Amino acid sequence: MSRYKDEQCRICRREGQKLFLKGSRCYTDKCSVTRRNYAPGQHGQKKTKLSEYGTQLREKQKTKSFYGVGEKQFRRYFEMASNKKGITGEELLQILESRLDNVVYRLGYGSSRAQARQLVNHGLFEVNGHKVDIPSYLVKAGDVIAVRESKKDVSIIKQNVEQNASRPVPEWLEKDSEKLSGKVIRLASREDVDIPVEEHLIVELYSK
Repeated sequence: MSRYKDEQCRICRREGQKLFLKGSRCYTDKCSVTRRNYAPGQHGQKKTKLSEYGTQLREKQKTKSFYGVGEKQFRRYFEMASNKKGITGEELLQILESRLDNVVYRLGYGSSRAQARQLVNHGLFEVNGHKVDIPSYLVKAGDVIAVRESKKDVSIIKQNVEQNASRPVPEWLEKDSEKLSGKVIRLASREDVDIPVEEHLIVELYSK
């Protein structure tokens, strides 16, 4: 699957808000949104009014960027959510939150979702005692996610644990800092999702 390889901060500027794609940098004065709070490109400072379709599209693009998901996979998640009994938009967010790379980030073992995805790709984590190196792996209630025993001394893991010690862990997860692990108590609900997303706009977009 193709990945966006340009400057990550351009995505935040395009959406006009911080998406926290670069971890700790987003909390400093170096953040591009803080320094240049307008869209990138030659015409970035021009005020434009979005159409209904444009607003829905931007909401979808923003959500994809938050979770680092491509179009094909995002549409597949939407289809999965549509086939569930609950509210489609909320089910979609629950699926996105259940991704292993997101869980690793939420537990504080990755400074950003992009870094968490890379750490999972490199085989640093296990689920229920089995190595899993697929960032899109969907966790279930009761699953235990942990840093593999042979990887606990990796410097980036130690650094992230120290830097993110004060970061709050969502109520649907339980963290054990000593064992470098976490448990999925339950799947995330809409109230647990703290990112500024209006999921109903995404549902409207795909329902056309």
